[in-house]
Amino acid sequence: MDPCYAPPGMVTEPIRFPSLVTGCERNPSHAARAALYTRYTPHEWAQSNLEKYSESDTSRNLSERLRADASRVMRITDEETVKAQRESGRRIGERISDTTFWRDELASEAERLAAESGLLRDTKRALEKAISDLEAPLHIAQECLYHRENRQGIDLVHDQVEQALLREVESLRNSQDKLRKHHDKVVQQLRDNRAAQHELERDLRNKEGALGIDHTCHRLNNFSPGIHYYAGIDKYDPSVSVPESWEEFSRRNVQRSQAERGRSSQCRADADSLMAYVAAETWDHWSATNGALGRRSTETLEAKNRLQIHLHKVQQEIFDIEKNMDLLRKAIQDKSNPMKVVQTRLEARTHRPDVELCRDNAQHRLVREVGEIEASVDVLHRRLEEAEAQYQRLLCTRSNLESDLGVKCNSLLIDRDKCLGLRRSFPINAIPSHAC
Repeated sequence: MDPCYAPPGMVTEPIRFPSLVTGCERNPSHAARAALYTRYTPHEWAQSNLEKYSESDTSRNLSERLRADASRVMRITDEETVKAQRESGRRIGERISDTTFWRDELASEAERLAAESGLLRDTKRALEKAISDLEAPLHIAQECLYHRENRQGIDLVHDQVEQALLREVESLRNSQDKLRKHHDKVVQQLRDNRAAQHELERDLRNKEGALGIDHTCHRLNNFSPGIHYYAGIDKYDPSVSVPESWEEFSRRNVQRSQAERGRSSQCRADADSLMAYVAAETWDHWSATNGALGRRSTETLEAKNRLQIHLHKVQQEIFDIEKNMDLLRKAIQDKSNPMKVVQTRLEARTHRPDVELCRDNAQHRLVREVGEIEASVDVLHRRLEEAEAQYQRLLCTRSNLESDLGVKCNSLLIDRDKCLGLRRSFPINAIPSHAC
């Protein structure tokens, strides 16, 4: 054993025991004398004991105080640790509540925005259908204008029907332009809605991920599996926001979505109003053009009937004047024999002898008769010439009437059969209620 050995924590110097038998084998008397002079006195022995007792009491008191302080520190640190863990859990729970609140707000707003986007897509399809539906009446109006270009002669006029058709074509084109512009506006609004929806969904996914992590953290305890040391993790701060900016970010996303929903709803209302206005205006122009076509067809039919009456009268007059011309020719022909008779009489009386060759009343009457017959023939010839001239005029009139009658028939065919035939039914299904 080491004579200088001292237990750990010993505050006193180690005790050295002198060898009482050192050199006793060589000189016993010398060893006894040395041991006598090196021994302690009883007082020193008692004092040494008292010192040991005091040192023991002191060491024990210090140890008891240390143990008491250690127990108190352990109790306090345990309480603080439990309190800190409980406070951290409570804060994580509050964070879970806040995140859940905004998660629900974001989810509700995302659903409302998705529903609004669905309605807006329906409006977009309705606008596209309205634009395509206007092609049919536009094509019909242009076809009517094309057909009416085939009118002939005097019927090729810029009448109310043509004016109505031109106004209808212009209105339909303007309506298509308005619908296309609003369609572009709806498409842009859909893009804005999708952008807001994307931000909501991204924020919602982040909230779901954060909730999953916080729920896991909230369920952890001192006996949970998978807990480890991560040295220095408390000094690592990867956060990019504070509670105020975090809440403001979600609030801004919700407000943006609400604003986009408001604009989208207004855009749908404007589209519905525009489509209703376009449908009503298209129906009004359609009805006005049909009314003008009906009136024009009635006027043309009336003119055609009158032309037929006049043609019948002219035809009858041509027949009558032909008979009159035949009578005049016959009358002229009938004057030839009386002329022969009177001229034969005059020639025969020129053969009277001598004094019998007298210019008597009979001679005067025969001469007057010749003049009268010649005058009658001249009158009859003039009347025949007049009748022939009038006959030619009547033939020309008949030709003009027949030509105009053909023009009127052609116009009737175009307006009543072709144009009104094309416009017999309204080519758009969505007819406004007042049009029924």
